[in-house]
Amino acid sequence: MTNSPPNAPSEDTPSPEAVSSDEGVEADSQAHRVAAWAPFRFPDYRLFWFGSVAAMFTNQLVVLALTVGLFEVTHSATQLGLLGAIRLAVQIPGLLWGGTLADEMDRKRLMAVTQGVTAAVLGVVAVLAVSGSLDAWHIFAATGVLSASVVLGQPARAALTAVVVPRTHLLHAVTANTFTQQVGSIVAPIMFALVYKLWGINAAFVVTAFTAIPSAIMPMMIKADGKPVGVTVRGNMPTRVWEGFQYVRGHGILPGLFILDIGMTVFTFYRDLLPALANGLFGGGATEVSWLTSSNSIGAVVGAAAVVFTARYRAKGMLVVYVTIAFSVFVFLFGSVPSFWLGMVVIFGMGAFDAVSMTTRQAMMQLTTPDQMLGRTLSLGSLVATTANNFGTMWVGFLAGGIALGGIEFGGLGEARTMQLGGILALLCTLVVWWAMRGLREYRYP
Repeated sequence: MTNSPPNAPSEDTPSPEAVSSDEGVEADSQAHRVAAWAPFRFPDYRLFWFGSVAAMFTNQLVVLALTVGLFEVTHSATQLGLLGAIRLAVQIPGLLWGGTLADEMDRKRLMAVTQGVTAAVLGVVAVLAVSGSLDAWHIFAATGVLSASVVLGQPARAALTAVVVPRTHLLHAVTANTFTQQVGSIVAPIMFALVYKLWGINAAFVVTAFTAIPSAIMPMMIKADGKPVGVTVRGNMPTRVWEGFQYVRGHGILPGLFILDIGMTVFTFYRDLLPALANGLFGGGATEVSWLTSSNSIGAVVGAAAVVFTARYRAKGMLVVYVTIAFSVFVFLFGSVPSFWLGMVVIFGMGAFDAVSMTTRQAMMQLTTPDQMLGRTLSLGSLVATTANNFGTMWVGFLAGGIALGGIEFGGLGEARTMQLGGILALLCTLVVWWAMRGLREYRYP
């Protein structure tokens, strides 16, 4: 069920009012007629979207500013590696706790508080940087607090999407969110590069702090009720987290979606290893890495935008299976193509199919989960993705380059064979899920 914002844009535009299951089915039958831009007709969604854009830019700029700032202070790659360790240690418990809070608290207030903490911490870092007092331990401490504030508010932000638009518009709203995120992943680094080149790292810290302010203010301007529906708080925090695990485990399609995400990520995660892959596959350097990264990001933008054209195709579970198969095939091709330019075409396709899969999975999770469990479900999905990304980086890196343990060296397969094997394993995992998960095969989008 969703809550009704009192500021529907017009009498001709449907409002995201609370519906019963019977009414929901009737509304869902109209979903395929919704225009791609229709969510923006709702004032609440526009506020939500502008706040999300600000938060997205903040998150992108934080990573760039803190890593560049730390390297300017320490000139140490090892110190940069510690930032990743801090983020991972904070994000796992933070996501679990954040999902539980999103199922109990006013989601608008939770978003505002966490983004307010982000803005305050970034403000302190900017003051330290401008005054010349910024040290490495300040950056480590800020990384820990900022990682916690981001993941604590992330499930609430994702869950609030289903409140500010009706069910008929949910797929399009999730698509708009994903599309914006993919575009931001291209624009934010360019913005950082321009600020850094013109005014230096101190100015980059100041700009990053200011981008966090709108994302702290706009959630409280949303008129729809941000409180989850049907909430009954029982037991302590670990008990409520475990309740979320139990719900997901017994769900008809969520385990299949999560396993598909794991299979297509752990065996094939390539983004953090593009420097090695560009060199091993094509004999390229930094220039080739930049081109491959850009091609992949553009593919992701195209894929996210293409999701709105799949609204008429109701077998969304099978759509996820199909695009995951296509992604696996393209990963295999990435390790097989003979030229760099073909590699750019293939990695474009990898980004596109990955974006279609991710966007569709997000919409399916929101449509099939009751409001009182939505925060925990989405947080577990984020936890699966975060963990799979980290394990995928280790798997692909160790398998391609080898590893030494206790003086014993295990030779790697090389970049080409690693990508080929990853594509095959991801394909096998997808076929197993298709065969084993009847609910996923039979799911039909409203």
